[in-house]
Amino acid sequence: MREAYHEELASIGEGLVDMANRVGSALGRATSALLDTDLQLAESVISAHSKVEDLQRDLDDRAVAVLARQQPVATDLRVVVTSLRMSADLERCAVLAQHVAKLARLRYPGQAVPQDLRRTILEMSQLAQRLMAQAADVLVTHDLEAALQMEQDDDRIDELHRSIFQHLMDDRWHHGVETAVDATLLGRYYERFADHAVSVARRVVFLVTGEQAEELAATPPSPRAQTA
Repeated sequence: MREAYHEELASIGEGLVDMANRVGSALGRATSALLDTDLQLAESVISAHSKVEDLQRDLDDRAVAVLARQQPVATDLRVVVTSLRMSADLERCAVLAQHVAKLARLRYPGQAVPQDLRRTILEMSQLAQRLMAQAADVLVTHDLEAALQMEQDDDRIDELHRSIFQHLMDDRWHHGVETAVDATLLGRYYERFADHAVSVARRVVFLVTGEQAEELAATPPSPRAQTA
């Protein structure tokens, strides 16, 4: 009986990894649809969102069932509670990827991203996908150092997000208001996607240690660690 219980907890973790991989792939495909004006690819990202929703519902139902049947405590309770929160983070990422694909569809057959912003958007997408891949890896390995490092890796996304606003305010901007709104929304989508990936990693830190990531990162190393 206890073995089945731990298998169920492990299965919930595997489901979260599956969701993370799916939403990372969705963002990459949505960005390709956006930059390559690929309507078919955009439609496939939009329609695939329902699968992630189904996965979230299934994971949440299983997590609630574990709470009801097993009444877990300590680390097992943290596994269940953080799983519910991480599934919400990952589903939100799927929504953001869908938003990118919907913008590609809305502007088809035109280019939603002007040439002078394509490199920025592409880099934001690649970095956000990389952060999600790291989050998926942290879910498997429970590597606290890698989880905390993601906070710093997210800084580059924030820099790129700010650079979009700077670009839009430049006197040389000549693409009009509609394109400026599109660029603003896209920057927000990628920035929030990355934030949710980092949030997943933070929740893994809490799962393993019982401490918030911010508290753990602020804790100074012990004298022994400093002299090692």
